Formats: sequence, C-alpha cells, structure tokens
Amino acid sequence: MSRLVTKLVAPNVDLEDVEFNVPGAEGYHLRTISATTASLKLGPKVGGTIALLDALKGLVPVLILRLIFPDQFYHLIAALFAVIGHDWSVFHRFTGGGGLSTAYGSFFVIDFFGTLISVFSGMLIGFIIFKDMMVAFASGPFLYLIWLIIFKGDWPHIIFGVAVNLIILLKLSPDIIKLIKNRENSADISIVMEQTGMGRGMKKMMQWMGIDPEKKKNH
Repeated sequence: MSRLVTKLVAPNVDLEDVEFNVPGAEGYHLRTISATTASLKLGPKVGGTIALLDALKGLVPVLILRLIFPDQFYHLIAALFAVIGHDWSVFHRFTGGGGLSTAYGSFFVIDFFGTLISVFSGMLIGFIIFKDMMVAFASGPFLYLIWLIIFKGDWPHIIFGVAVNLIILLKLSPDIIKLIKNRENSADISIVMEQTGMGRGMKKMMQWMGIDPEKKKNH
C-alpha cells in the first residue's frame, strides 16, 4: 500500500532507504517500505492512511474467512499469509514493510480484546519501563501470543502466534540490531514517537492518561 498511495500523491518520492533523522539517531536508515517511511517523507496524514489500509489488508480477508468458516482455522492461515505478503511482496521484488499494521488488523478479528490489551500493555512496557519505541512496537505481538496461549489454548492459535512473531522478528531484525548497537546514543523517546503514525497515536493516548513519554537523556 505504501508504494501505491505514494505513487498517487507524490509519484517522484522514493520510499527506499529513508533516513530517520532525529537528534540522537542521525544517519539511521529505515530499510522497510512502510507507513513509517511514508510518514517521514510525506507527513502524518499520508502515513496514517497507509497504516489504516495495511491494517485492513489483514482485517478484511481474515474476517471474511472467519464468517464463512466459523468452525475452521482458515482465517489463521489467511492472517499469516497476509503478513508474509506484506513483508515480502512478490510484486515488489520481495520487499515490503514491517508487518505490524497488517498483523494487528488480523489480530482484531481473531481476538479483539486480546489485541487491545496486548497493544496497551506493550505500549506501557516499551515507553514506561524500557523507554524504547521498538520494544513498544514489537512487544505487542509477543504479548498477544501469551494471550492466545492463556485464553485460546489450542494448537492452531498457538502455532499462529509463534509464526507471526517469528515473521515480524525476522523482518525487523536488521533495525533491532542497529538500535541495540546504538542504544547509548538513542534519541529522545518523545521525539522518536512524533516520527511515526503509530508513535503519535500512542503518545496522544499516553498524554490523555496523564503519562509522560518524555525520555530524560541524562538520568
């Protein structure tokens, strides 16, 4: 969706190898082509639109299959391949985004309340405890796996949860490794959150709750 929307609104903009240029993270380049890179290049409205479309890419086919085959697990297979297709698109030389928006779209169909609790808990763990945006984003699917184990308890859901976490981890591993190596020079968490649609949404939610995501660099 990132390439399609970008071609419609700004055909001359290249979303490949976008620099994440914030204080403390100068020279850091994003390798995924996603709503995040579109947001950095074209602003929050375009990035937010792409994130919504990516989520629908996971939500719609999963919802259709769950309604047609309520007693089967075809929707879990569809959810898995939606994330794989988003991350390694056959139409774009097997490149793509990180898969989080698409995964969360399918998560809402599989277990709505589990998704809300996992995203919220991941946000608190990432921003309050670790003060790390990548932890906040990546911990949501892991916490969702824990939710599936506890409240679903069957092998199809557990296998799905493990598989989707491995896919996201594999896709984001280059960015995660770079962030770990550069952790001592990490950027202000509040500034980093402003760079992505998901981050801005989380920041507004935290401010509404009276939680300050501001990271103190020298404490």
